[in-house]
Amino acid sequence: MFSLKNYLTSDGELTAKGRRLLVGGSWLYFLLLCMMCFIPQVPDPGMQTPGIQYFGRIVVLLVPFNSFINIGEITSLLQLLKVFIQNLANIFLLSPLIFQLLWLFPKLRSSKKIICLSFAISLSIEVTQILLDLLINANRVFEIDDLWTNTLGGYLAWRVFQIYRKKIKDSK
Repeated sequence: MFSLKNYLTSDGELTAKGRRLLVGGSWLYFLLLCMMCFIPQVPDPGMQTPGIQYFGRIVVLLVPFNSFINIGEITSLLQLLKVFIQNLANIFLLSPLIFQLLWLFPKLRSSKKIICLSFAISLSIEVTQILLDLLINANRVFEIDDLWTNTLGGYLAWRVFQIYRKKIKDSK
């Protein structure tokens, strides 16, 4: 039977068993994150994103809040749903990894550090996508909005961590 006592101490920190579980989980999620962000994409013929700019093989979307600014160019309910899901997915892209890292590394436990870490990871992903486009034409897009949505997701993971940890401490 699953019991938090096997994974967390009474003060809400990880046990050795909990640490092993989250180290494995973090590596697994990192691998999945790489697959989601770096595997070449096939263009969606029915979805032309407004604001896209091409610089040879490099594709960028540098318009902040593009989904809101260009919402009038969406021509179908399906397109609107895809845009909504993409933005929502970007908000929660880094959340599982950040949540696990908060348990593993207590020194990360501040808003400023989590915002900086989430932004740095997001920027690394976006820059790597540009490099992939240069090397193998991966059809990835550097999107300025991904930076703030991923960072927001990291911050939300921090808030959920705080709430969850407080509940664990209060239940003891």
